[in-house]
Amino acid sequence: MGLYQHIREQWKKPQESLGQLWHERLIAWRRELSTLRIERPTRLDRARSLGYRAKQGFIMVRQRVPRGGQYRPRPKSGRRSKRFGTLLNLRKSYKLIAEERTQKTFENLVVLNSYWVAQDGRYYWYEVVLVDPSHPVIKADRTINWVCNPKNRSRVFHGKTSEGKKTRGMVR
Repeated sequence: MGLYQHIREQWKKPQESLGQLWHERLIAWRRELSTLRIERPTRLDRARSLGYRAKQGFIMVRQRVPRGGQYRPRPKSGRRSKRFGTLLNLRKSYKLIAEERTQKTFENLVVLNSYWVAQDGRYYWYEVVLVDPSHPVIKADRTINWVCNPKNRSRVFHGKTSEGKKTRGMVR
């Protein structure tokens, strides 16, 4: 087996394989900001399969999203007892919400894709791969320079990432 296959096997059951490191990592991540730029991906195999390359112009961000149900907003006026505290079924996944929040924070970058990193009882953590379309290295690379096209600037909000396509019912 190659290196990436070993990494992939370790991430199938991270609590067992990483042990104490897993708990220490979650404790540290809970204290961090919800949107945090990181130096390198935590899951190298997954990041590379989604398009990440260790070169200039690629940026990694860890995004934290709170878990739990969403409640319908309260009515503005009047008494409507049926409408108080009604659970709302979101049509978006937590992963898509994480991608959108990352895009709002880093407006000049383009979201390429994202993947799950961790979860506990309160939060989900996703790592988002971002690309800088104005960087000369990205413009010169023929495999990724399609991101420089202006129509791909807000691809997250148009449902063009893999999670967006899944939410729209275009991928199984």
